[in-house]
Amino acid sequence: MSFSESLLSLRLSIDYRSKPGVLRNLALQMRRGEILGLVGQSGSGKSTLALAILRLLGLRGGVSRGEIRFQGRDLMSLSEREMCELRGRQIGLVLQSPLSSLNPALRIGTQLAEAWRAHANGNREDCTRSILAALKSVSLPEGERFLRRSPSQVSVGQAQRVLIAMATLHRPPLLIADEPTSALDTITQAEVLRLFASLNRELGMAILYISHDLLSVASLCHRIAILHEGQIVECGETQQIFAQPTHPYTCQLIEALPRNPFESPDRGNTPGQQAMETAGVPAHVPTGKSQP
Repeated sequence: MSFSESLLSLRLSIDYRSKPGVLRNLALQMRRGEILGLVGQSGSGKSTLALAILRLLGLRGGVSRGEIRFQGRDLMSLSEREMCELRGRQIGLVLQSPLSSLNPALRIGTQLAEAWRAHANGNREDCTRSILAALKSVSLPEGERFLRRSPSQVSVGQAQRVLIAMATLHRPPLLIADEPTSALDTITQAEVLRLFASLNRELGMAILYISHDLLSVASLCHRIAILHEGQIVECGETQQIFAQPTHPYTCQLIEALPRNPFESPDRGNTPGQQAMETAGVPAHVPTGKSQP
């Protein structure tokens, strides 16, 4: 991958006081405009890596060593003030528990307005216009009635869409989605995956999609990185990973699936379309190439 293609490049080791060596000299690169799936079992350090990229690891008592380069900037050398300017504007974050991630005491509209004002200058009309555009982009109601609701008055799926709207208000080049469908039912999971595919396709937004669900990763991602025992043990295009896995742990993950969605065409569909059907996402074929 050339420097001009690279959006994010990192090499990190991470320790917790009670658990040293969570990540060990982990190396990862992302292209501009691609969806990269990060797959690993629970406790493997996937969420730790997400926090480290945003320089928020200290909130959990973690310590990171190494290098994180984002759009040519060394994030490890930035001050906290500079990181505050970057979080949300250049890198968005969507977490796995939407209702607990929203402030229960504030209305949806108030929280979206605060997220807009954190990185934008303008009047009330500018703010409202941006919020309504964000709601439309995630297929949420654009009326005042919805904005006046509290988090307890919306469904889990709607709350997750609010978080995605909040994370993409400023059209960041990179969105980190940390297990964003784990709290959702199957139908809503498919809707959210289609939404991520649309954001990537229409905005050219790169997405680091963190999940333990291989089928959702297969339906959405251009490339997959496998995290095991603190390191990336395998990384490649989605179809390649499923068709020709090389690491024993990757083989074990794929063999545990009810069926390999890339094993053979069915009813004339391509393997990528089969993967999407299996995960309920008939709208996006991972090709291994980043979006324009």
